[in-house]
Amino acid sequence: MKKLVFGVDIGGTNTAFGLVDEAGDIYAESVVPTKKFLYFDDYPAFVVELCESMRRLMDSLSFEFNLLGIGIGAPNGNFHKGTIEQPANLWKFKPDEPNKDESRRLFNLTADMGKYFPSIPILLTNDANAATIGEMVYGNAKGMKDFIMITLGTGLGSGFVANGEMIYGHDGFAGEFGHTTVEKHNGRKCGCGRTGCLETYVSATGIKRTVFELMSKMTEPSEMRDISYNDFDASMVSAAAAKGDPIALEAFRFTGEMLGRALADAVVITSPEAVFLFGGLAKAGKFLFEPTKWYMEENMLAVFKNKVKILPSGIEGKNAAILGSAALIWQTQKA
Repeated sequence: MKKLVFGVDIGGTNTAFGLVDEAGDIYAESVVPTKKFLYFDDYPAFVVELCESMRRLMDSLSFEFNLLGIGIGAPNGNFHKGTIEQPANLWKFKPDEPNKDESRRLFNLTADMGKYFPSIPILLTNDANAATIGEMVYGNAKGMKDFIMITLGTGLGSGFVANGEMIYGHDGFAGEFGHTTVEKHNGRKCGCGRTGCLETYVSATGIKRTVFELMSKMTEPSEMRDISYNDFDASMVSAAAAKGDPIALEAFRFTGEMLGRALADAVVITSPEAVFLFGGLAKAGKFLFEPTKWYMEENMLAVFKNKVKILPSGIEGKNAAILGSAALIWQTQKA
């Protein structure tokens, strides 16, 4: 009988899920709108809709199969507890809600879904860790024991693998590389409440902020000057860089500098074989990879120089989020 697992990726707008085999083939997939369940009190209804939708997807297959487990990637997902804890863009308190104690926003998703899928193993981790495990199972990190995954979206996520194992830490939240401080004085304000975090410089929103700062300082002409801040997105920087736009090229140089310097520090802790860049901003290719590599080597401790590769993800272009979540289960099957 065919063996399948569910991969579930919970995002602020949609939750995507699919049935995946060991080779990474997706047999069926669907979405439910997470944004429909915006507030704290909407969480139980979200669980019901998600589980019922997953059941319907299972029923849609025309062949019998054995469901081995459910893997979930989610913001602020805690692998040790199977919980989602104080997510920034999920199940928030209403503006007029009393007792806005953030500690109440702890959602035991694996236990709640287990009521609908009894006896089925359910594993949960944060979305960046899921992408990291997906890279190990399906991508370019096959066979690697030590590597770092950097996910570049609205923010900067990361996963660290040492000796073939994810580093989760004692509380399940290890690997928050995006919230290392790279500019303590006069740094950019971060959504986490601190100042100067790496993700405020190296992310889709970070490079957008960089471009508008550069346009206020540089006098060179740029097609990006005609785009309002609200209409601007990071893909426009890549398009402009491909045409030789000086502001776009400088924005990528600066972004690569910030990431490269930070990676040079990370390398001395875990000594990875490679660093993988994943996500929308990584699609800029050489415009991001080349300065990142240069500044990483420029700032690297001598013993590590020219030992660490910077590579693109091997699951870009596929349904990476679903595959990464599914890999949580397939990894345990191989263990």
